[in-house]
Amino acid sequence: MPATQWGGPPHWDGRPERFRPPAAVVLLAPVVISLVAQVPAAIGIAVWSRAGWPAGLLAVALAAAGPLALLASRRHPGPTVAVVALAALADLLLGPEFGPPYVALAFAIVLAVARGAVVWAVVSVVVAWLAALVVGAFTGLSWHPFRIALATLALAACFGIGSFVRVRRERAATFQAEIARRRQSAEQRERVRIARELHDVIGHALSQINVQASVGLHLMDRDAEHARSALGNIKETSKAALEEVRSVLGVIRSDGDAPLAPQAELAELPRLVAGVRSPGFAAELIDRLDEVPGRAVQFAAYRIAQEALTNIVRHSGATRAIVTVERLGDELLLTVDDDGRGVDGRPEGGGILGMRERASLLGGSVGVEPSPRGGTRVTARLPWGATS
Repeated sequence: MPATQWGGPPHWDGRPERFRPPAAVVLLAPVVISLVAQVPAAIGIAVWSRAGWPAGLLAVALAAAGPLALLASRRHPGPTVAVVALAALADLLLGPEFGPPYVALAFAIVLAVARGAVVWAVVSVVVAWLAALVVGAFTGLSWHPFRIALATLALAACFGIGSFVRVRRERAATFQAEIARRRQSAEQRERVRIARELHDVIGHALSQINVQASVGLHLMDRDAEHARSALGNIKETSKAALEEVRSVLGVIRSDGDAPLAPQAELAELPRLVAGVRSPGFAAELIDRLDEVPGRAVQFAAYRIAQEALTNIVRHSGATRAIVTVERLGDELLLTVDDDGRGVDGRPEGGGILGMRERASLLGGSVGVEPSPRGGTRVTARLPWGATS
């Protein structure tokens, strides 16, 4: 039984995890870049143009207002782009004719579109841009058509970059969700597999112990030797069950010190069949195999036979069971017949569902039907060359 390491999440795509900058860096980078691009340039233009202290301070304040407003873009991207657009409009109308580019507006548009505030960004930029054209015309400001076209293209490019970033973010979120889903699915499959193993091992062992204990109690006064043999069988059965349980649980131990028992094989079928025999119940094995399939097929066949015999002992009221293994073409054919009560129309329990799951994992099947002997026949067909 292959061991699965549960110590951490698997790397599903086989690639190392990408470096992700801290959130503080992502938040502060646009602020710092905008401040560096706008404020020193505003100071330099004010000094060069000898605008005076009031006009210079106003230009510097407007140059700093937009970048500082970007600090709120993480939680409020929509209102932030509106505030930055208003600051850019004021800088355009009140500042010098040839001032520094308002970089903060580009960052505000990209961040707003990337975070889903597209309507806010479109309305804010369109209103600010129309207001600049209208107010500029009324106040006597004239801009070259090339400058207007270039600014319009730059704003459109910011929207395009924001849309690209948003698509990449959505794809990354979808990819992470798929990884989490696959990890959860793999863990769930492993839990089901371990539960199935424990059900088979413990269910069969307890059934055998119950049968042998009943035999021992029945013969204790009349046949001490047979009662002693039944107690010996109980000891061997419980010992084997404990080893198998430790093997199953060993795969989820973090220290890896649990000894793993070898997987059950078809060579263990005689011991399995002999272990269910009792004074009121006979079991027989018919082995028609000249060769044996791979370990995975042998293990599945053994567990299916074990579960079938357990069901017979616990539920069928049979007096005889026959287990037959043979090769039929490219399949291993396992049949378990009994002369008990037969198929009574009750819904299939967890044991039969577990047998079907084992077979389907190898590409095989399990059928349950009336037996020619009057009871139930369990038929398992497993691909001979299956390996997983």
